[in-house]
Amino acid sequence: MSLAVRTEAEELMDADDLPADVYAAVVADLARVNTVTLAARPTLAFLDRAVGQRSRLRLVDVGYGDGDMLRRIARWAARRGIVAELVGIDLNPRSEAAARAHSPRDLPIEWRTGDYADLAGEGWDVVLSSLVAHHMTRPQLIAFLRFMEREAACGWLVNDLHRHGFAYRGFPLLARLARWHPIVRHDGTLSIARSYRPAEWPPLLAAAGITDARVFRAFPFRLCVERLR
Repeated sequence: MSLAVRTEAEELMDADDLPADVYAAVVADLARVNTVTLAARPTLAFLDRAVGQRSRLRLVDVGYGDGDMLRRIARWAARRGIVAELVGIDLNPRSEAAARAHSPRDLPIEWRTGDYADLAGEGWDVVLSSLVAHHMTRPQLIAFLRFMEREAACGWLVNDLHRHGFAYRGFPLLARLARWHPIVRHDGTLSIARSYRPAEWPPLLAAAGITDARVFRAFPFRLCVERLR
């Protein structure tokens, strides 16, 4: 597959008829992928910048999947003595079931199923997403950027993949060695092909009316968009 142009092929995990137990196994392995690929590092570094010395935080993570990012954020907040209200919102009801099953009950996380747009006006300090942008169409992504810009009082972050040839060729090997779920092997490679390159983000931001966001790479092969207030 050529990576010159972003593909829009559908991923297997997005299928409506995927059984709940298979979906739970897939997102559990995706959480392991996130650990191996240091996915939380740019998000936690962003939170250090965005939250500063605040003692309270109201945060929403859009498209939480297995919930692993919110679990990491809960531990990050606890270490800093931050009183955190953490909310996850995901369109897929199978995500809520998987996240609840894989998360300690004492964490300050509220799992919701539904559309992020319904959360407008709830007083968010921070809006986050991880590995979600490449699932959206261009109009959907522009609408999401506008939502974050309106709703996030301290700032927002898109944490996604970088469409890069080395990552595209290397991920299938890593996935086989780690014996991750076959859908993870397939969708992980496809996700890289569906993701963006640095030069493709400024036109999206411009279309959303955003001028003060920063696009940056994070090792290994993450491409993030950050907006700080």
